[in-house]
Amino acid sequence: MITGTTGAAGSASAAPGDRPATSGPGYFSTGSDRRTTLTDGADRRPGDNETSPKAAVDATGSGVYIVELAEAPLTTYVGGTSGLARTRPTPGGRLDVTTAPSQAYRRHLDTQRAAVASAAGVQVKAAYTAAFNGFSAKLTAQQATALRADKRVRSVTAARALGTRSTSPLATTTTAATPTATTAGGPVASTTERTTKPVKPGPATGKGMVIGVLDTGIWPESASFAKKMPAPSTWHGTCQTGVGFVAEHCNGKIVGARYFADTWLADGGSVPEGELLSPRDMEGHGTHTASTAAGLPVSDVTIDGRRFDPISGVAPDAQIAVYKVLWAGMGFDADIIAGIDAAVADGVQVLNFSIGSQLGDWEANTPIGVAFLNATLSGVFVAASAGNTGIVSGAISNAAPWVTTVGAAVTNLDEATLKLGDGTKLVGGSLDALPGGTARTMVFGDQAGSPELGAVYCEPGSLDPAKIKGKVVACALSDTFGSAAEVKDKGGAAMVLFDPVGNYRVNSIYNFPVVYLPTEKQAGTLFNYLMRHPTDAKVSLRSGGDGSSVPGVPSVADFSSTGPDKVTYGVFKPDLVAPGSDIIAAVSPAGNFGRQYDAYSGTSMASPYVAGAAAVLRAAHPDWTPGRVASALRTTATDTVGTSSPLDQGSGFINLARATDPGLVIEPTAAELVAFSQTAQPDGKELNLPAISLREYDGTRPVTLTRTLTNVGKARETYRSSVSGLPGMKATVTPASVTLAPGKSATVTITLRRGSAPWDRYVTGSITWKAKAHSVRIPVAARPWGISPRPYGDDGEEFGRMTSGSFGMIQPGFTGPLAGRSTGYTPVQRTSYSMPAGVYGGVFDPSASGVKKVDFTVPANTAGIVVEANTEDPNTNLDLYLYKGDKLVYSSDRYWTSLEQAYKFLPEPGRYTAYVFAQVPGGPVVDFELRHAIIGRNATYSPATLTLPSTTERGQSVNFTLKPNGPLAEGDFWAYTEWSTNGTVIPGNLVSTQQSAWQ
Repeated sequence: MITGTTGAAGSASAAPGDRPATSGPGYFSTGSDRRTTLTDGADRRPGDNETSPKAAVDATGSGVYIVELAEAPLTTYVGGTSGLARTRPTPGGRLDVTTAPSQAYRRHLDTQRAAVASAAGVQVKAAYTAAFNGFSAKLTAQQATALRADKRVRSVTAARALGTRSTSPLATTTTAATPTATTAGGPVASTTERTTKPVKPGPATGKGMVIGVLDTGIWPESASFAKKMPAPSTWHGTCQTGVGFVAEHCNGKIVGARYFADTWLADGGSVPEGELLSPRDMEGHGTHTASTAAGLPVSDVTIDGRRFDPISGVAPDAQIAVYKVLWAGMGFDADIIAGIDAAVADGVQVLNFSIGSQLGDWEANTPIGVAFLNATLSGVFVAASAGNTGIVSGAISNAAPWVTTVGAAVTNLDEATLKLGDGTKLVGGSLDALPGGTARTMVFGDQAGSPELGAVYCEPGSLDPAKIKGKVVACALSDTFGSAAEVKDKGGAAMVLFDPVGNYRVNSIYNFPVVYLPTEKQAGTLFNYLMRHPTDAKVSLRSGGDGSSVPGVPSVADFSSTGPDKVTYGVFKPDLVAPGSDIIAAVSPAGNFGRQYDAYSGTSMASPYVAGAAAVLRAAHPDWTPGRVASALRTTATDTVGTSSPLDQGSGFINLARATDPGLVIEPTAAELVAFSQTAQPDGKELNLPAISLREYDGTRPVTLTRTLTNVGKARETYRSSVSGLPGMKATVTPASVTLAPGKSATVTITLRRGSAPWDRYVTGSITWKAKAHSVRIPVAARPWGISPRPYGDDGEEFGRMTSGSFGMIQPGFTGPLAGRSTGYTPVQRTSYSMPAGVYGGVFDPSASGVKKVDFTVPANTAGIVVEANTEDPNTNLDLYLYKGDKLVYSSDRYWTSLEQAYKFLPEPGRYTAYVFAQVPGGPVVDFELRHAIIGRNATYSPATLTLPSTTERGQSVNFTLKPNGPLAEGDFWAYTEWSTNGTVIPGNLVSTQQSAWQ
C-alpha cells in the first residue's frame, strides 16, 4: 500500500532566491556538514590558524624513517648472544635498566646500531633500545631501500603523524612565552569522578605506582599535582628542563618529565607557534589526561567563578611521569616511540596513550604497536583511546590486542531543556548557568546580522547588537566558542547552538548561557520554528531535562568509536568503556582562556580513567601482569544502558570495585602475542583474550576455540558456564564447569555454529562463568560471511547487496558448490508529485513545508524496499529520508544531486515512511517523481535467467548475470537473488536492470 500527504505548510522567511549569492546553497555553506573532531580541548582555541606537521617523507621518498633492527630490545631479550644474559623480566616482573645485564646488552645494541647506520651512511636521529630496538633517521629513498636489504634490519617505515584531532588550531589566548607559577591556593583542580572524597593513601589509591602520560605535556602549577612525594626506588627517570619548565616542577607527584620533538625539528624547523620546547603543556590535553588518571582530590573547583563538585583522579596517590610527544596536538610516531622507549626505561607501571589516527588503524603491528607490545611484555600496562568517530563503525585506533582500547561513556546527564513558543520541548545539554524563568524573545543569527560574514553561525563580527540585545540567539554549529563570545559581546542574553547535520552530544563551559542541541532532528525542529516565527519566536531555557538526551547512564557516548576492529578478524575492540563525556579536569590556562581546569569530552578522557584503574590494580596486586589487569577490568565490566552490543561497549562499563577481585583471569601468553606481532596478516581469534570476535567467519562450518581460565582468587571454586544472547547461534563450552584451586588453570573448548543466525550480519552475546563468589563474562560478536566481507558494523547500508543484473558480483565467504535462484524482475512504481517550496537551503523536519510524506506497507518476508526521489529541475536539490515509525532507517542527502536513493535489505515488516525534502527548491513549486519497489523474497515476477559458476572459493569474486527472458517495458526493474551451497541458503542481492542493458 502507498499513500501520500504533503507536510504542514508554514511561512518561510527565505523563499527561493532570497538568499544572497555569496551565502552558497541556502543557509548552510558547503563544508558546514563537517564533523567536529570532538572537544578534547581543541575547541577552546578559537581562530582560523591551523598547524599540521608536514609529511615526514616527501614525494621523492626522502625524509624521516623508523628503522627497526632484528635483535630484541631490552624488554624482550631472552638470551642467546654470547656473553649477554637475559634482560626480559619474568612474568609479573619489571624491566630494570640499571642492572649489569641490561647495561651490557644496551652497549651491544648501541654497537650494532652504529654498525648498521654506518653501513648505510646515515646519521641516527633518535635511538631506541628499551621497548623498541632501532632508530629514526633522515633517509633518502636509496638509503631506505639499502636498509631494508640489510639482514640486521627488521623493517623500515616512513614516519607518520598522529594526534588528538585531525587539525590543530592554535591558541589565540596564549600570551606567556615563559609562564610563571601560579599559587597553589588558586582556583585549580583535577579530574574525573565528581563528588569523590579523599581516601587514605594505599593500594586503593594507586600509591607507589607511576603512570606515564604520552601527550601534550603538563601544567605543573595545578593544584592537582601540588604535592611533594619521594620517587619510588624503582624510578630511573629524569626531569628534563626547558622553556618555562624547571627542575622544581618535578615535585614527586610529577616524578619525571621529558619532551620529544626530533622529527618535528628534522628539517631545521621549530615547534608550532605558541608551543614551548619543554614538557610544559600549552594545550590542556596532556594536563587533563594526567589529572584524570592520577590528579589529587580537589574540593574547591571553580570555573569562571562557578563552583563545581569536588573531583579527583582515579588513582590520586599514583605519581605521574610526563612524556611530551605532541606539539599543538600533533606528533610523529618516531617521537612517540622515543617517548615509549624512555617511559619503559624510566620505570613506569602504566602508560596512557590518548592519541590516535584519523578514522582509526589501517594496519596491524605498526612501529608504535610493536613498542607497546614490548612494553607490555616488560610489565607495563597500556591504556589507549579508541577514537572519536562513532558515526562510522570500525574506525578504531590503537587496536593491538596487547593494548586496552577504551571507548567513552556518558556518566553525567548535564541536560538542559529548551521550550519553544509553540510548546515544543527540546532536551539538549549545557554546563552553563541558564536563566530559567519566563520565555524570552529568540532570534535566528542569520536574521540578526550579516549573512556574508557568517551570521547564520554567529561568526565573530557578524551580528548586529541592536538586533540581539537581551535576546536568545540561535546559531548553527561552527566555531562554538567564537559564536558564544560574539553573542555575549553584542549583548545577547543566551545562545542556542544547533547542528544542521547532526553531530555528537558533548558540552563545553562557555561562561555564558549556552544550550547545545546535538541532533539533526532537533536542528530541523528549531530551524523550522524560527522560519515560521521570524519576528515573534519565543524560548525559555532551564537547566535539567527528562533524561531523553541519552538512553540512560552510563551509556555509550555517540562519538565513541565502535567496533569491529577493521584490521584483524579475531581481535575484539573496543575492550571496554569508561567515563568520557563532560569530564572536568585540570588543564593548561595557556590553551583554555586562562582556566586552570575545564570540561573536555572524548575517548581521550576515558583512556586515562582506565590507566588510573590499572594503577590501582597494580598497587593491589603487584604480581599481576598487564594481561591479568586487562582481563580483570574487562570480565567484571557491566552492560551500559541502551545497548549490550560489544561492538559498541566492548566488555561493558568499567567496574573497578569488582575488578580488584575478579575470580578468574583470561590472558594471552607472551608467545601468542609475539607470534601475532610477527604475522603479516594476523587473525587473533586464537589468542587467549577475554573476548571472542568472529568477523567474516565461514558460516558453513563450526568454529572451535580455546580459552584458558586461571583462578586468581583466594579460594577453590567451581565455575559453571552459560551462554546469553547470540540469537540463532549454537554455542557450547566443554567442559561446562571447571573447579579450580587458587593459582590453577583450566582450558575450555568453545564451539560456535551459525545455526539459524543471519548471514552477513552480526549477532552478539556473551559467555559467563559463574561461581558462588564471582562472575566472569566475556563478550562474543560473530558475523558469518555469506556473500560480502565487511570490516564494519551493522549501523549503515548493506555492503554488496545492490548490484546490476548485467554484471552482478558476489564474494562468497565459503568454498564449495554454488547454486542460485531469483524472483525475476518487478517494475518500479512511479508516482509524480508537486509540493510548495519550503525554506531555501533549510534543515529537514518532517512537519516542515517543502516536505512530502509518503507511506509504504512492507509485508512479511520482503527481500528489500527501494525508494528513489528524482526531479528534472537542475536547480532543485532533493533529500530523501526513510523511516520506520520514528526511527530513521536510511538517509540519502548528498549535497547536490537530482536523484536520491534509500533502501533496506530484508526489512522488518510494517509501515515505512519516505520523506522527500526539497533542501534547495528551484522555484515556488517543486515537481518530482517518487519511485519505489517492494521486492518479495519468495515472489514470482517476470522470469529471468540466472547464470553463475557452479563452484566457488572463499574470498574469490563470482560474476553472474540475471537476464530477462523477454523484453522489458520502459523503466527500472528490481529482482531478488538467493544463493545456496550444499543445501544452506544464503540471502543474496537486490538486482536492478533496464531493457537498455540487454540491447
